[in-house]
Amino acid sequence: MSPDEGEAGRHEPVPALSAKLGGQSLRRADPRAAQVFTMPVEDDEDEGEGALNLLHYWHILLKWRWVVAGCAVLGLAAGFLATLLTTPIYRASTTLQIDHEPAKIVAVESAQAPDSYGSEEFYQTQYGLLKSRSLAERVVANLNLAYDEDFMDQAGSMTKDGDAGAAAAAAPRTAAERKARAERAAGIVMSGLTVEPVQRSRLVKVSYDSPNPQIAAKIANAVADNFISQNLERRYEASSYARKFLEGRLNQIRERLEESERQLVAYAASNQLVTVAPDTTLTGEGAESAAPARSLAETDLASINSALAQAISVRIQAEQRWRQAQLTPDMSLPEVQASSTVMNLQGQRATLAAEYQQNLRTYKPDYPTMVDLKARIDAIDRQIAAQAQAIKGALRNQYEVALRQEQSLAGAVQQSKGEVLDQRSRSIQYNIIQREVDTNRSLYDGLLQRYKEIGVAGGIGTNNVAVVDRATVPGGAIKPQPLKNLVTFCAAGLLAGALLAFLLEQFDLSIKTPDEIEKVLGLPLLGAIPVATRDVSSYRAIGDPKSVLSEAYYSVRTSLKFSTPNGVPHVLLITSAGPGEGKTTSALAVATTFARIGMRVLLIDGDLRDPSLHKILARDNGVGLSNLLAGGPELTPALQPTDQPNLTFLACGPLPPNPSELLGSEKMRNFLDAARDHFDLVVIDGPPVLGLADAPLLSSMVNGTAFVVEAGRTKREVAKGAIKRLRLVESHLVGVVLTKFDMKKAGYRYGHAYGYGYGYGYGFDYGASPQPGASRLRLSRAARMFGRGR
Repeated sequence: MSPDEGEAGRHEPVPALSAKLGGQSLRRADPRAAQVFTMPVEDDEDEGEGALNLLHYWHILLKWRWVVAGCAVLGLAAGFLATLLTTPIYRASTTLQIDHEPAKIVAVESAQAPDSYGSEEFYQTQYGLLKSRSLAERVVANLNLAYDEDFMDQAGSMTKDGDAGAAAAAAPRTAAERKARAERAAGIVMSGLTVEPVQRSRLVKVSYDSPNPQIAAKIANAVADNFISQNLERRYEASSYARKFLEGRLNQIRERLEESERQLVAYAASNQLVTVAPDTTLTGEGAESAAPARSLAETDLASINSALAQAISVRIQAEQRWRQAQLTPDMSLPEVQASSTVMNLQGQRATLAAEYQQNLRTYKPDYPTMVDLKARIDAIDRQIAAQAQAIKGALRNQYEVALRQEQSLAGAVQQSKGEVLDQRSRSIQYNIIQREVDTNRSLYDGLLQRYKEIGVAGGIGTNNVAVVDRATVPGGAIKPQPLKNLVTFCAAGLLAGALLAFLLEQFDLSIKTPDEIEKVLGLPLLGAIPVATRDVSSYRAIGDPKSVLSEAYYSVRTSLKFSTPNGVPHVLLITSAGPGEGKTTSALAVATTFARIGMRVLLIDGDLRDPSLHKILARDNGVGLSNLLAGGPELTPALQPTDQPNLTFLACGPLPPNPSELLGSEKMRNFLDAARDHFDLVVIDGPPVLGLADAPLLSSMVNGTAFVVEAGRTKREVAKGAIKRLRLVESHLVGVVLTKFDMKKAGYRYGHAYGYGYGYGYGFDYGASPQPGASRLRLSRAARMFGRGR
């Protein structure tokens, strides 16, 4: 369209439009013919998976960077102040070696029970003893720290106790005050004492912190010395207690032993129980096990029983000889043959028989000599027979004697058995008393032996703790550490600032960034309009095609071209949730940007309650939309030209008493239908949505509605409520315009995504009129993508 045609278009629609409005014959266009066209939005993969959006947190920190920086500066100041106010602390350390068991000097067990726990528990116990109150009190008493004014004064400064110096200077007068002072001194020692075991060794480092280096070294060495002394005393006290305990037990066992022995002797005497001492041919333990003590009756029974066994053996032998003698001829008996008398007699007979035979050769048998010899031989035969009979009778007598002896001994055994059984029945209580005597004697002997061993072990001073390195006066302070304090306090300030930033972000319920438009409102972003500078008004910035504000609205213009399948809505309503959010500026800017590309644009001030466009454009508000809708006179003066070519302005006119009835009337619909035919684009600066019925009524008549949200001011629920009201009347929402967007507060990401004019240099040969091109389209698409959080 040429400039001439544009100028003609500015004035040609006026009479035709007036005629059609007067005759009520305008063609009604269906506002639903232009369907809202929205680009499909793909969900972010990270958001779909529920992953933490760390970049979002980073943007929050960038947005509140001055809060975080302020907290960090406060942290540094606090660290610097703490370093200046902290009293220098010196640390003196002594190294101890703690063995699990002391060296064995003699092979005598200690009075203390052996450790039933492992090395870790043992060393933890030793560390606890080093930090115990009893050891601290011992050090205080040994060094007289309770009355050391230097120690009490420096302890007060170390603990920041304002009354410490006064308390230290006041001398205690009563026992309670002295006790309280000693307890306080012990507490000070415990508070400055640290125990650090050296890893993988039996060494432990005992350190004491104090503002006075000499006191620190003195107390560290005193703790080590008193710990060793306390350990020795504890061992000696354990041995002494064991000795006293054993002495009492020995007295008790000795009394019990004496009493049981008296009972044993009395019972044996009353029951006539006599025991025979065992055989002493064996010595030691063998004597008692081989021959235990027996009663006299048992000894007699054993003797008689042994004699009976022997008598039975003799009787059996005698009986066998006697029975053999009865069955054997007298001269064949072995006893007869073995008899010396018989043998002598047989020798004499043999001699006489030989002589008789020799004389028989000479003399006859009846010869007197022969008869005498025969008589002598017969006499010897009779003697031999008599001797054999005597021997046989002796065998019988032996048998009978053995039998009687056996019978006698058997009777004695039976009698002795009865006595033994009777004595055993009476020895039950005796044995009980005897066992008690033996038990008491064993206990007494064992305790006596243990008492002697403890006496030997208690006199040997063994210790399992030794000093490796004694503490020396430290040459430098360990506190304060300026660098560490500054880093720590700065880190704490940064953390506090980050927490405060997130807290402020949570309490801020307004829509602040383009990412929130689609997430919260569910509408596409048409463009993010940066906040205008204070020295340039919005109207002047819009009038300058090279300004940042104009560049931002160029992106909105491009987005509106793609908002519906038919392009830009013919009638576009621009509204917001509440007043002062930038809808009037946006309506003027959108109309201006479309007019710059040659489109015939009608800008209508549709806010019949608080109009402001006529003030911005410096135009007359005497005749306007309200006159047209109320059926006033000729409307030609109502359409006013503007400084921008192709842009016509229709003011609000006098404020009517019933704006809602006028905006919802049939005349308003007819006017919009006629405006579609005579203008390429109609832009209505509508009233706010909430609390009024004007905006929903207008939204139901137009082809598209653009919703304006002020960054950092419009609350989420307010905007959602306004959009809900518009959707109830089936409004065609084409998108959202985010106004007054501060890219510096939003963060680096948005500064690059929506930074119109930042880093983009305009040359002197840059065109005076903006031309839509590929670069502008790419910028618009990029803006929409970043507005959706891509």
